[in-house]
Amino acid sequence: MSSSSPATRRDPYEVLSVSRTASDQEIKSSYRKLALKYHPDKNANNPEASELFKEVAYSYSILSDPEKRRHYDNAGFEALDAEGMEMEIDLSNLGTVNTMFAALFSKLGVPIKTTVSANVLEEAMNGTVTVRPLPIGTSVSGKVEKQCAHFFGVTISEQQAESGVVVRVTSTAQSKFKLLYFEQDSSGGYGLALQEESEKTGKVTSAGMYFLHFQVYRMDSTINALAVAKDPESAFFKRLEGLQPCEVSELKAGTHIFAVYGDNFFKTASYTIEALCAKTYEDTTEKLKEIEAQILRKRNELRQFETEYRKALARFQEVTNRYTHEKQTVDELLNQRDSIHSSFSVVKTPSGSNGSSSKAQGDEMKGDADSVSEEVGSERGDKSKRKWFSLNLKGSDKKFG
Repeated sequence: MSSSSPATRRDPYEVLSVSRTASDQEIKSSYRKLALKYHPDKNANNPEASELFKEVAYSYSILSDPEKRRHYDNAGFEALDAEGMEMEIDLSNLGTVNTMFAALFSKLGVPIKTTVSANVLEEAMNGTVTVRPLPIGTSVSGKVEKQCAHFFGVTISEQQAESGVVVRVTSTAQSKFKLLYFEQDSSGGYGLALQEESEKTGKVTSAGMYFLHFQVYRMDSTINALAVAKDPESAFFKRLEGLQPCEVSELKAGTHIFAVYGDNFFKTASYTIEALCAKTYEDTTEKLKEIEAQILRKRNELRQFETEYRKALARFQEVTNRYTHEKQTVDELLNQRDSIHSSFSVVKTPSGSNGSSSKAQGDEMKGDADSVSEEVGSERGDKSKRKWFSLNLKGSDKKFG
């Protein structure tokens, strides 16, 4: 991001109007209200509101992430990589030309993060959306218009909540979409709590939410892209830096609201959404828990290894430069040695006349060679003539005599 320079950034707690001891829920609730208030959809002709929306989103990106919040609390903005926190764009406010450019960049593999339409958020907050049932163990397929959402209610029992629940969306058409999770407000509306961007996996695009009673992580591809853009050599080391902890790791018994949001730039998004109880996937759940732990350990190992690698790379560059320098030095010393050797001679070639003298000697030698050649050629010619006449005369005497 950065809509404002480091010197003018406001305290995230001040921006969201919460105290430093505010709970995650208080931060989330304040963010929803302010984001809706300053959303570009509702303030198309108000540049100031657009900047405030960015500031609110930026502040929430810090305070909603436990690690970033801890870093900020300890050392302020200096502890944060502000360049790694890019803003989301609102497709409904881009216009046709800019949307086409965004679509082109997305097609080229540049990650473009988009924000959920204010209309969808407002309808959800007002509780005026249509919610279709999605029973555990079933799936529903459909098509959703761009910047619109289909809402689903997933009702889970105490036993299912204890076992864990998974909600996944896939698209064989490789549509771009978001999987959204809403929490119910005291007013009866729904506030956006989680969102997952679709990612291409094989021949499909997919997104999932895993409420399994242990910390799961989502991959933010924009962080990787930004790191690679800054330093292509860091692509491997930054590959796991996009892992971000999901804010919600378990659901209570009751009905929970999910939505599929159409995030294509121009066309509708095709999808299949399913809700599963982890009870029938106990082995898979344990494997996921273990692999998440392994990935986290590997991320820490890579951070340490990157330091070692950078040092080794710098050392390699140092010795490579020295090799080039030493080679040049040796060549120069040997050339100087050869020059000194050639100085041990009584034959002196006058400086400045060497070229003309050599040329004169060459011309003289060439003239002598030409003279000898002419003499030899003349002698051979005379002998040939004498032989020819001699033969013919003798032949004539014999024939006519």
